[in-house]
Amino acid sequence: MALLTPANHSTTLFTLRGFPGVEAAHCWIGLPIFSAYLFAVLGNCAILYIIRAEPSLHQPMYYFLAMLATTDLGLCLTTVPTVMGVLWFQLRKISRRSCITQIFIIHTFSFMESAVLFAMALDRFLAICVPLRYTALLTTSRVARIGLVLLLRSTLLLIPSLYFLLQFPYCPVATLSHSYCVHQDVIRLACADTTITSYYGLTLILLTMGSDLLFILISYSLILKAVLGMASGNEGHHKALGTCVSHLCAVLVFYIPVLGLSVAHRFGKHTSPFLHIIMGNIYILLPPLMNPVIYSIKTKQIYSRIMRIVSFKRG
Repeated sequence: MALLTPANHSTTLFTLRGFPGVEAAHCWIGLPIFSAYLFAVLGNCAILYIIRAEPSLHQPMYYFLAMLATTDLGLCLTTVPTVMGVLWFQLRKISRRSCITQIFIIHTFSFMESAVLFAMALDRFLAICVPLRYTALLTTSRVARIGLVLLLRSTLLLIPSLYFLLQFPYCPVATLSHSYCVHQDVIRLACADTTITSYYGLTLILLTMGSDLLFILISYSLILKAVLGMASGNEGHHKALGTCVSHLCAVLVFYIPVLGLSVAHRFGKHTSPFLHIIMGNIYILLPPLMNPVIYSIKTKQIYSRIMRIVSFKRG
């Protein structure tokens, strides 16, 4: 790799971009984004509160759901305030170290969410395919250890990329294409050979999110085979399918924006900047916003507890 030590001309500030060409409408554009942000924060906090307060939800499936809600909270709390600073207060400048720190946190939560979705698929596989051994295999302590391993995987693998980003010199004109910092966006501003770190980033995504998605697909193929082997009309048949629907929706809500943003950055260099900006905002807002809705609708205990809270407040 050429030149890892920052040159004297290397910029220490990056410029964040809002919606180019419609700067006068930034205040109005910020309203739906901020509304989605509030709903996402309140929804995920409600999920965490209900799981903690409801003894019937102290099960592996809901512990993993709590991990998912925590990662969703981390993702939107790390990014949306920066976006709102750009749209509402014209705070477009961000220091290089702050930007790289934000990249590290964003990608940690993204890798963690992918890993938790895989763990939830494994949970459903064990519950449906080997129900008699489920409670013995997924004890509370084992779920906690799984969560710790997933967190370590999500952070430690990012350290080499973080090191390279800190060492690169950056061009004096350093305008990012989003209202927050993204790895692919920052690396294109480096005034150095970025081949190694680009390949490392691609390999990292394939080995983490790619393998997680592959194992999720394998798990659900085995689950589908097991469910189809049950007697037609069996109550367990419908219950087993019902427990998987919400998780499959969460998988789609997470992976579709991730794939869309990756494709836009790698193959859409000549497309409209609005595409990148819109995909970037969908990536940080859609999973945190939709996951509480999905699990509230499809999980009877969570839905009934929310209805009790709402009824109490109305009374």
